[in-house]
Amino acid sequence: MFLKGIFVALFLCALPFSPPSPSADSQAQTRQPQYPSLPSETPARLVPSTDGFDYVKREVMIAMRDGVKLHTVVIVPKGAKGAPMLLTRTPYNATDLTSHAASAHLGPILNGYDNATDVIVDGGYIRVVQDIRGKYGSEGDYVMNRPLHGPQNPTPVDHATDTYDTIDWLVKNVPESNGKVGILGISYDGFLPLMALVNPHPALKVSVPMNPMVDGWRGDDWFHNGAFRQQMMPYIYEQEGTRANDGAAKWFTSHEDDYDMFMQAGSAGELGRRRGLDQMGFWQKLVEHADYDAFWRDQAVDKVLAAEPLKVPVMLVHSLWDQEDIYGAPAVYKAIEPKDTDNDKVFLVLGPWYHGQEIQDGSTLGALKFNSDTALYFRREILRPFLDHYLKDDAPKMDVAPVTAYETGTNTWRRLTAWPAGCAGGCTIEQTPMYLVAGLTAAGATPAFGRLSRQGPGNDEAPFDEYVSDPAKPVPFRPRPIQPAGGPYWSRWLVDDQREASGRPDVLAFTTGALAVAMKISGQPIANLIASTSGTDSDWVVKLIDVYPDEVAGQPAMGGYQLMVSADILRGRYRESFEAAKPIAANTPLLYRFALPTANHVFLPGHRMMVQIQSSWFPLYDRNPQTFVRNIFFARPGDYRKAVQRIYHAPGKASFIDLPLVNGM
Repeated sequence: MFLKGIFVALFLCALPFSPPSPSADSQAQTRQPQYPSLPSETPARLVPSTDGFDYVKREVMIAMRDGVKLHTVVIVPKGAKGAPMLLTRTPYNATDLTSHAASAHLGPILNGYDNATDVIVDGGYIRVVQDIRGKYGSEGDYVMNRPLHGPQNPTPVDHATDTYDTIDWLVKNVPESNGKVGILGISYDGFLPLMALVNPHPALKVSVPMNPMVDGWRGDDWFHNGAFRQQMMPYIYEQEGTRANDGAAKWFTSHEDDYDMFMQAGSAGELGRRRGLDQMGFWQKLVEHADYDAFWRDQAVDKVLAAEPLKVPVMLVHSLWDQEDIYGAPAVYKAIEPKDTDNDKVFLVLGPWYHGQEIQDGSTLGALKFNSDTALYFRREILRPFLDHYLKDDAPKMDVAPVTAYETGTNTWRRLTAWPAGCAGGCTIEQTPMYLVAGLTAAGATPAFGRLSRQGPGNDEAPFDEYVSDPAKPVPFRPRPIQPAGGPYWSRWLVDDQREASGRPDVLAFTTGALAVAMKISGQPIANLIASTSGTDSDWVVKLIDVYPDEVAGQPAMGGYQLMVSADILRGRYRESFEAAKPIAANTPLLYRFALPTANHVFLPGHRMMVQIQSSWFPLYDRNPQTFVRNIFFARPGDYRKAVQRIYHAPGKASFIDLPLVNGM
C-alpha cells in the first residue's frame, strides 16, 4: 500500500498543471491594452494618373448574343475623331498584348505583338484587342479553334458570331471612330480574321489573316499529310490546361535533348499519358481523329470559305519559311480567288519570313541575308496603304498589286496579277519533271549522290536506290541536341543547313550539276515517288534544296550550304485516301504523290538543285512503326521495326519532282 501510494503521488506530480479558469473580472484585468493603429498607406482602389498620355485605354466586357461577356481592350489615340478601328481577337491575353511597356506613349505599349507602329500608331488607328471565349478575362468555355456552328459545333455561337457581335458593339459605343473596322492577326490570331468572313458585319471593311491556322490535318499545326507534329504537344497542354496560361499548367521536359525525351516515351500517345495530356479535350480529339475524317474536313477553313460569298476585301499574308502554318494562306487564296471576278478583293503577300516575322525585323532569316528589312517594306508599302484605303475616308489611292511575292535567290519583290505567276508578263509556268536518276560511277566506285535530271532514266542504269529506315535511329529534323518548339531556335529550322542529313546512309540525295543558267520556280513542287518498303507502313519525306557554290564571296558561312526551298512529309498509309488508312503492300513499287509547300525561288547560276528523301523527321513528327497499326498514337514497342526502302528510277518506274518552272523570265 505504501509503495502504491508513492507511485500514485509520483504519477499525479507528473501530470501537467491546469490552473482554474479565470473569472470574467480577472479576464478584464489581464486583457492587453488597445494601441492606436496607423491608417493603411495603400488606397482602397488605385486610380492611375494618365496626365500626359497620348492615348486613352478602356477595358470593357462586351456581351455576346448568348449572354457571355468577352474582355476587350480599346485604345484610343488622344484627340482621335472619326478614326478607323483595328481589331485583333486572341487567346493570348489582351491585357498583356496592349501593355508591353509602362509608357505614356502608344507605340511602346503595343510594341511586340504589333511592332508595326508605322502602321497603327502613325496611322491614327483605334486599337482593339479582345480575349476570345474561355481565355484570360473573357467568360465562357474555351475550345481549340472553335468550329463554326454546324456538325462539329451544335451551339448557336462561334467565332463568326462573336466577331459580328463585337463589331456591332464597337461601332455603337466608340464615339471617336468612323464606324469602319478592320481585323488582323497572326497564327491563331490569323485564323480568327478568316472566321470573321462568314456572315460578316457590314462595318467590317477589311480582313488581314497573317500565317493563319487553316487545316490542322493537311499541313498546319497538328499534322502534315497524316504525320503527327508531336513537338506541338506542349502547346496543347499549356493552351488548354488553364484559362490564363499563368504557369499552373506547365509542360515539363525530362531531357536536355527533345530527341531523347520522345524516344524514351516510345509513342506520342504514351508521352501524352505520362504528362497528363489525356485531361485536355483537344488532345482526346486528336488521338481519336488520326485520319482526315469529318472532324477535320468540316473545320478546314479553305473549304468553308470556298462555299461563302466574298463580301470583304482580304489580304492573305504568307511566310515562305513558316515553321508552323505553311499550308494555310496559299490554300485559302486558292479557294477564294476565283470569286474575285474584278481582281480587287483578294490580295496575297508572300514574304521571306518565318512564322510571324512580318511584324519583326525582316533583314535576315538564319544564315540568309536579304539586304533590306523586308518586313518593314511590307508594313509600310503594302499593309499600311491597304488598310488606309479601305478604312479611312480620305485615304490616297492604293497602289498595291493583287499579289506581291518576294523572289528568294535574287532577293527581289515582284508585283503580280495572280498566283502562281512567275513574272508580271511575258513568261509562263510549265510543270517540268526533274527525274531522280542513278548516280554516275567510276569503275568500282560508289557515287555519293544520285543525279537530278530533266532526262528520264535509261535501261542500262540501276533500277533503284535503297536505304534502311530504323525507327530506333530516326533521322533528326535538325542538328542535336534538339530544343523544344518555340522561340528563336524554333523559328529558323526550315532554313537549317541540310548537309548533315545528306551524309546519312538512311537519306538519299539526288543533285544536278552546277547550273549554267538561272532556274526559277513559282508555285508548289509535286513529289512523284515510285517507292517500296519491306514493311506495311512508311513515311516519305521529300526536300527540295538549293545547294550553294563551294565558296560564296563575302558570306563564307554559305559556302556549300544546303538550303531547303520546299519540303514536306506524307504518311504512306494515306497513299490512296486521306480519309481511310490502309496497310501498304510490302516490297511492292507504288506511287506516292503529294504537293510540297509553295515556293518562289531562283536557283542561281553556279548553284545546284538537290532532292533528299528519307523516312523519318524526328522528333518534329512522330515515328512511323513501319508495321501497320490502326492508330499510331498507341503503337507498342514491338510494332517499331526496321524496313528496307527503295526509290525506283527505271523506265516505267521513274520517280520525279514536278517543278512549276518559269519560262521566259
